[in-house]
Amino acid sequence: MSRRRMATTLYLFVLAGCAGLPPKHNAVHLPESAPLEGLEAVTGGDWPAEQWWQRYQDPTLDQLIELGGANSPSLASAHARYDTARQSVRLAAASSGAHLEASADADRQRLSDNGLFPPRLLGFNWYNQFDLGLQASYTFDWWGKQRDAVEAAMDQAHAAQADRSAAALMLASSIADLYFAWQSDQSRLALAKERESAVQSQGRIVAERVNAELTSADELNNAELSLAAARDQIAALQGSAKLRVVALAALVGRSIAELPPLVAKALPSFPGALPDNVKIDLIARRADITASRWRIESAQKSLASARAEFFPDVTVNALAGLSSLDVGKLLEYGSRIPQLSAAIHLPIFDAGRLKARYGGAQAALDAAVSSYQDTVIAAARDVATQATMREQIEAQHAQRSQGIAAALRMKDSAAVRVRQDLDDSRSELSATEVWIEQRDAMAQLDSAALSADIALQRALGGGYQSPQQLANSSSKTATP
Repeated sequence: MSRRRMATTLYLFVLAGCAGLPPKHNAVHLPESAPLEGLEAVTGGDWPAEQWWQRYQDPTLDQLIELGGANSPSLASAHARYDTARQSVRLAAASSGAHLEASADADRQRLSDNGLFPPRLLGFNWYNQFDLGLQASYTFDWWGKQRDAVEAAMDQAHAAQADRSAAALMLASSIADLYFAWQSDQSRLALAKERESAVQSQGRIVAERVNAELTSADELNNAELSLAAARDQIAALQGSAKLRVVALAALVGRSIAELPPLVAKALPSFPGALPDNVKIDLIARRADITASRWRIESAQKSLASARAEFFPDVTVNALAGLSSLDVGKLLEYGSRIPQLSAAIHLPIFDAGRLKARYGGAQAALDAAVSSYQDTVIAAARDVATQATMREQIEAQHAQRSQGIAAALRMKDSAAVRVRQDLDDSRSELSATEVWIEQRDAMAQLDSAALSADIALQRALGGGYQSPQQLANSSSKTATP
């Protein structure tokens, strides 16, 4: 009867401990594709390669990105976050499983004259106590609480690893964007100097006409204003180029003097076609999306671990120890004090701590799902924006080419009239200025096209491929 009563009491305690157990959470359903329906863009392109910047075939750019990967503070911070997450995995794993501890104590103590055992009865006031022990403990993970905690920490480490890839992509694209912006400044600076030369020549002609009293002094003032504007543009472009070099040095984590020599070159040009099936494959090609998915996995494991807290824990403790008042007898067989115990932890009354923790884990999961959905929408918007911008730039490029051709014909026609003494050089110089302005507008358009191409490479993931293998878009975690 006593065993039956004990079993009944234990069963009632277990029922009381499991009272208020929350139901199993529903599986999280994630979108299987990015919302890119209705996007009218040219397809048939390739996904970016892992080192996508090598498509521009610029050794200086390759060197700058290599320097950035080795020295950038922002990338170092991402590495540090990943290392911290890895250590968290080790800490969670260390908290589970068997624990073994060794201890050794040596005490000397005086007995109180007014204590339970007066010294006059024992025959001594001071005594020594020496203990040597090896203690082992093990908590059975029947409900998967410890396993889920370890897996949640591992998923957080995977998310940090994906964040590191996203940070590396952002760094490389920022370096490439700045580098080619510097190249654009150099190209526009050369055109601005051409315009300055044309304005100066026109100013000399106007000055001669004013001296000959063939025109008013106002034309000379206009010529000086045009020259000041041309030189102002030169100063602005020179300042812009210097600022870009400063920003490049900051990105790669080096001083300006340690940067490789920058040489002006023509900007490369590439078509902006999107890959086939971009709507579906984009999910696995973006590091930020992968990081969000890992965080959902981690949140689900944490939720399952919080639910397992409602179940009882069973812990077994074993002690192999030695104790003696005489250190010379400590290692004798008679000094042994073995101990074996088992303990059951029943969470009956905890002032709502378990429910609060479970509610917090559920809220964290909801936040992770919302963050994932926002990330997918942002990725789709990024791809759509860059693809649309590329198409717009290409359409403008065709019109700008016609404008350059028309300006060149106008310049050649003016040159013919000058040679035939039908007009003075001012008409040719004015046409030259228009031609330079059209070429400068084309240079800005080429720079915008290349910047959009870099942004598109980043929007398409920059060659990243998710190692996360899920059977489908519904992520499930088993709970007891």
